[in-house]
Amino acid sequence: MSKQLILALSKGRILDETLPLLADAGITPAEDLSKSRKLLFDTNLPDVKLVIIRATDVPTYVQLGAADVGIAGKDVLLEHGAEGLYEPLDLEIARCKLMTAGVTGQPPAKARRRVATKFVNVARRYYAEQGIQAEVIKLYGAMELAPLMNLADEIVDIVDTGNTLRANGMEPRELIAHISTRLVVNKAAMTMKHDRIKPLLARLESAVKKRQTQPIE
Repeated sequence: MSKQLILALSKGRILDETLPLLADAGITPAEDLSKSRKLLFDTNLPDVKLVIIRATDVPTYVQLGAADVGIAGKDVLLEHGAEGLYEPLDLEIARCKLMTAGVTGQPPAKARRRVATKFVNVARRYYAEQGIQAEVIKLYGAMELAPLMNLADEIVDIVDTGNTLRANGMEPRELIAHISTRLVVNKAAMTMKHDRIKPLLARLESAVKKRQTQPIE
């Protein structure tokens, strides 16, 4: 097994918040990611490479060993499942909530609901736990449209400020989970590359703790 470490990063908002944290941990890309179309990058550490992929693909890459370590939102991990993964560290970035939401002032049906979401597995588990019969409709975006167009009674989605919901006449309802970005490690890699992964975890844990002690500006 190669001693090189492959670290899978999620594109988008998480990447924007991950790169400064990695820099605090002493890990920087060898080139400007925003100016390159490459997906695999060298870093200042000779044994660490970065691969930039869709957030939803990070657990699969790590689970199947294409990447040793990954950084992904807890929402993705809840939806995908974490079999074959260790989740040793909460990076405390890209914080938000996974919630149900519906039309403002319109009480939810008690027994049966149509629910639009991209978090199909999470939604099915949640409503089953609540004893509510739910027809889950998979959408990939613009969730707020579903209740407005009578496609669904509720949605399950990520809520940050809630401004998008309010702008569309909707309100957050029930909290399903607090979401933040997590570090995940392939279980086989944790054993076979322990001498490489342990220092990486220590660097990142130290960077997270340092941020927690810094005063809020």
